[in-house]
This record gives sequence, structure tokens and C-alpha cells, in this order.
Amino acid sequence: MKAFIQLTLSLCGLTLLAGCGEGLDHSKIRQTGFVYCGQGGPDSFNPQLVDSGITSETLSPQVFDTLLTLDPDNFKPVANLATSWSVNKEGTVYIFNLRKNVSFQTTPWFSPTRPLNAQDVVFSFQRIIDDSHPYHNVGGGFYPWFSGIDFQNLLTDVQAISPYQVRFTLSRPDNTFLSNIATSHAVIHSAEYARGLTIADDKTRIDSHPVGTGPFYLYDYQVNDLIRLKRHKNYWRGQPKMSQIVFDISHRGTGTLAKLLRNECDVLNSPLSSQIPTIKQQKNIKLMVKPAMNISFIAVNTTNPALNDPRVRKALNYAINRQNILESVYYGTGSQAYSVLPPNSWAYLKDNVQIRYDRNYAIALMKAAGFDKGLELTMSVPLEPRAYNPSPRKTAELIQANFADIGITLNLLTDDRFDRSNVANNQHVDLYLTGWIANTGDPDNFLRPLLSCDSKKVGLNVSSWCNADFDFLLDLALEVDKPRYRLNLYKQAQNILNEEFPVIPLSHGMQFQAFDSSLKGFKVSPFNVQPFDTVERIK
Repeated sequence: MKAFIQLTLSLCGLTLLAGCGEGLDHSKIRQTGFVYCGQGGPDSFNPQLVDSGITSETLSPQVFDTLLTLDPDNFKPVANLATSWSVNKEGTVYIFNLRKNVSFQTTPWFSPTRPLNAQDVVFSFQRIIDDSHPYHNVGGGFYPWFSGIDFQNLLTDVQAISPYQVRFTLSRPDNTFLSNIATSHAVIHSAEYARGLTIADDKTRIDSHPVGTGPFYLYDYQVNDLIRLKRHKNYWRGQPKMSQIVFDISHRGTGTLAKLLRNECDVLNSPLSSQIPTIKQQKNIKLMVKPAMNISFIAVNTTNPALNDPRVRKALNYAINRQNILESVYYGTGSQAYSVLPPNSWAYLKDNVQIRYDRNYAIALMKAAGFDKGLELTMSVPLEPRAYNPSPRKTAELIQANFADIGITLNLLTDDRFDRSNVANNQHVDLYLTGWIANTGDPDNFLRPLLSCDSKKVGLNVSSWCNADFDFLLDLALEVDKPRYRLNLYKQAQNILNEEFPVIPLSHGMQFQAFDSSLKGFKVSPFNVQPFDTVERIK
């Protein structure tokens, strides 16, 4: 809430500065752009400062660029702002060659005098890792996604060795480094813009009034109403086809599906599974379906004395009828989870022995743990639909009924969204119905941010679970150079999770996007939304 208030205050003058504030006139927008709906508002416009949500998942690829991106088919890093790179034989020093003539956006609050160079890359990463950097503490000084993977202790230095060459020095070899800097969190800011803000004593504007090299720039933000992006005419890949994109983040009037059906919205992100049949019946709406790297799970607060007993956590796991959830919530569009990793992960280990529905065994485990007379628990339930869980409330109610069958009273605590960086303030909550959408195709991107001891230290491990053997396997997997060795290590790590159950895997969802048939050019990825520079209206 604090971050939201800060953002509101810092952006209250943005509409006046941009000279707009015209509201949401869909017919007018359709002439030059499109309306995108289905997500909530931002807490910040800097993807470095958020863990998930519209900023990192959707806005980041429009406003910013990264050194590398991930191939949507094989998940390997490919060139982007960096055209090539090399690494020493120890795997600890990377040198990136930067693309030339990449223009930063000209906005109502900034006009660049030079293209992107090495100083911008140094600024963007030093801000994250150097706590003495003049911008490190701007916006709170907490970089949750990077903290979850221990990035600050991995990357020790970033230096410009020429105007278009940058050297990254690591404290140890890390097989995931290239993939991690290809995510939508690892964006490149303008060092020139930052220097101007420092002189003006207005550093916070770097996060509320962003400047990047992406295909669109922020033009208008009206709190709880809309976000308007406009075309970056000097975009290095070529001028985007649409001149504007409007994100409808309001909750007024009808629901998002009704807006789509009434032509008040052109693109609907992650429609509910129950809405899919209706969408398929519409001749003027197309439905894009793609496999997603995600997992829906229950995080178990192991600081609760009862839940610190693995027998109780196992009982909760065996009590859940996942097939019932799939039928009632996903309407045939999801799949049962047998691991924290999704089936399209190269390290996936299916365990249908430990992860199954067995009510009698669950009752026996509760009795063995001394809770044969029952147990009362609370569970936090976010109301916002996500690709991994299209209807959290319905899922929670089904789990509530399952737990009642083994003598557990489950009280549901609802909220709009789940933010794992706020877990430290909610230690009274026993269970969290949540999930994870991967940023890379590497298994480490699931296991480390969610369950490592380092993640627990910075308050992002929702289960407050720490296992030295588990961490050892993850760390070793980062350094070994043989894929088969890494595979074996990740399988051992999954076996530990399916013995301990700090999180209870539920299901995997598909990524859906519905859009008006007059639009074409959407790019597909199993991770975040892709840039909209190729989207155009054909009729």
C-alpha cells in the first residue's frame, strides 16, 4: 500500500504534464491503437522494483529493453541490446558488445542527447547491486526479484571497458546468469536521464516517469483508470505499427469479458477458464492459447508449530482432490501438478506417489501428529485471476471442503492481490494460496526464489522453510557443466520437496489471450507478454 501511495503522489501530475487526461474513448483509440484489459494497476513503473504484476509482465517489454531476450521455443538467451558476448573459461567474467544507434525515448519530461551506451548498462545494474549507489535506495532500496535469486551476491562488478562494451564480473560460475539478465526485470535505464534528475533533486521520477528504449513510452497514467503508452518513433527495431496502447485498469461498470464483447476492449489478458466457451462462440474474437511455465500451489507457513511437522504438511497434500479442482476451476484447460516444476521444464520429475488424493492416509497422518481432534488454520486467498489459477476463490472453497473432510477448519482471508514481499507482515497467516510464473526456462527460476534459504533471509520465501541439503543441490547445479549432472541434482531437489512439502503443488494453467479479430501481429512466449511493436489493425 505504501508503494501504491508513493506512486499515486508522484504521478498525480503526469496527466497534466502529458497534456491529456481525455479518458477512455474506445472508438477514438481504435483509429490509431487498441485497448488492453484484464490486469490491475501498477505499484511502480520500474520492473526492477517489483516481483510480478502488470509492470514486469506486460509494461516492461513495451517501455524497456534488456541486454538479451529468451527464445520462446528453446528458452535460450539470444541477442537484443547486446549483439554478442563472451565468457572466460572459469565462467565468472562476461563481456557484452552493445548494439549501436539505439535511441532512448523522447517524452514530455526528457529529451535524450545521445544513444544508449555502456554507461546506461553500468548504471542500471550497479543501482541493484551497490548499496552505496546514489539510486540504490530510491524507491525503497528493495529489488525483490533479484533478491530472491541472490543476484546481489552473484554479480560483484559491472564496468564499461569501451563506449559499447561492458564487463560483468561474477563471484562464482552460474549457469543461469544469462537467462536471468534476459528477463523483463533486468531492464536498461538512461544514465543521462538519471543525472538530470539528480541535478534537479528529483530522483524518484526515474521510477514514476520512466525512460527506456522500448517500442512505446508512458504518456498518461490515471490511477485506477488507465495507462496510455504512445509510439516511440525512433525505436531501434523500426517504428511500431500502432501509435498508442491503452491499458484499462479500472474496475468500474461491467467485467472484462463484457468489455471485450461490447468492443470496449480489444485484448483480454488471461480470461477465466469458465469464460473460454463463450469466447470461442464469438466470430469476431480470436483466442490465443500457449503453454505456460507456471505452478499453482499452497505455501505452508512452517513457523506455525503444527505446520512445522512434516506429517501435517503431508496430510494437507493428501487431503486435496486436485482432479476436482481441475474440473471445477480450469474447465479442462489445466493439468495436475506432480512437482513444483511444470511438465515443459527439462528437469521435470513426475511424482504421482507422494502427490495424490488419499483422504484415509491424510486422516492417519493427522492422528499420528496428534491432531485427531482437529485443527484450525487460516489461508490467504488473492482474488485476482492468474494464468496458474483462473479462479482463486473457487479453488480455495474446494480446498476448504477437502480439509473439512479430515477434521481441519480452514478460514479464508481474501485480498485483491498477493505480494510475497509483504509476507513478513502476515505471520499470523498459516497458508497462502498462490503460484509462480517463471521468467526463464531454467529450473532454478522456480526453486531458488520460492524455497531457498537466501530467499527466506530477505523475506521472500513464503513458507519460511530452509533446508541446507536442498540449497546445496541448487548451488551445485549452477556450477556443474554437464546437463545430465544438473538434471540429476534438480531431481534430488524435487525429491526433498516431495518429502517435506513446504509448498503443496496443485496445478498448472495455460496462458490465454483473447483479442479482436481485426488485430494481428501478437508475439507468443511462455513467459511474460511480448512487445506490441508488430501489432496492427487489419480491418
